[in-house]
Amino acid sequence: MPLVVDLDRLAAALVRAGWRADRLEPLAGGGVAHDHVRIVGTGLLARVPRLSQFALAAADNLAYQAECFRRLGASGRVPRLAAVLPPGDGLPMGALLVEEIAGRPARLPGDLPAIAGTLAAIHDLPLPAERAPLGDHPDPVGGTWAVIRDQARFFATAPAVPAVRAALAQEIAWAEAFAAAAAGRPQPRTLVATDTHPGNFVIEAGTGRAVFVDAEKALYGAPAIDAAHVTLATSVLWSAPGAEPVAPDAILRFERAWLGALRPDLAAAIRPWVRPLRRLTWLRSMSWFARWWTLSRDDPAWSAEMLDPALAAHIQGRVRQFFTAAMVAAVRREWLGPDPLPEP
Repeated sequence: MPLVVDLDRLAAALVRAGWRADRLEPLAGGGVAHDHVRIVGTGLLARVPRLSQFALAAADNLAYQAECFRRLGASGRVPRLAAVLPPGDGLPMGALLVEEIAGRPARLPGDLPAIAGTLAAIHDLPLPAERAPLGDHPDPVGGTWAVIRDQARFFATAPAVPAVRAALAQEIAWAEAFAAAAAGRPQPRTLVATDTHPGNFVIEAGTGRAVFVDAEKALYGAPAIDAAHVTLATSVLWSAPGAEPVAPDAILRFERAWLGALRPDLAAAIRPWVRPLRRLTWLRSMSWFARWWTLSRDDPAWSAEMLDPALAAHIQGRVRQFFTAAMVAAVRREWLGPDPLPEP
């Protein structure tokens, strides 16, 4: 995989910061936004940004990501942040040094109970009085709708047939109306991990805990979006080449396990939002896929050529699949019928 980071310059930055750097091992890429380099003998990874998905300046992006690791770290389910290497010569976007989690990728549906416990540990954290620099969405539905509205322009260049474009237009109309109706209502709000697709969880060797390893986009928002992102077909199929969609009964067991692990008052407040926010999360994901599809061709920072060829082919294939009429219809059946999650 073509690295953005220069290993010699990374080694020099590590030595300047007082870390050993005699052996660095680049890891195979599993995402679009970072290089990961093992610092052998330290138990740490250098997490080197390729780009800011929030379009932040390099120093601001690094500070945001560091604070994400710190705050999510209070749950005990996120790698420990060891150090921050500031942007500089050879590291234009800096780097974070984080604990390397020994374990294996999450496998669904078997690991859903462990993931439910991890989400509950994050969502049960108390809201701090000072939430900056993390994003803070007093109206989480409105904040998510704003992301969708911004990214929806990329639907015009997505690989979609007319029937899919019509379905997406219907979903956008629903989301706009839902966001308007939700704006004046109290909404459950917690610290959320945001990018909770299954590929971002590692099952820790020895403990069996699900550790969330991609903490860069945490904010204060709707916990139901985190839960939705774990089991939506678009998330599951994105996460691994051999993945299969999760069956409806397994999704319901996961949702019940997550709600059951939360404190009762929070679970009761979240319950009515689970299904509509699942719908909103799917639309957010679809608009992101359309954005990636376009920018991976037009924007050097997002170029598919920067990825391992097998990873790029996997992503391109999945995006094509997500925009097929059959896939869109199958996913939409989850919310166009009765809500399968009954009130407690």
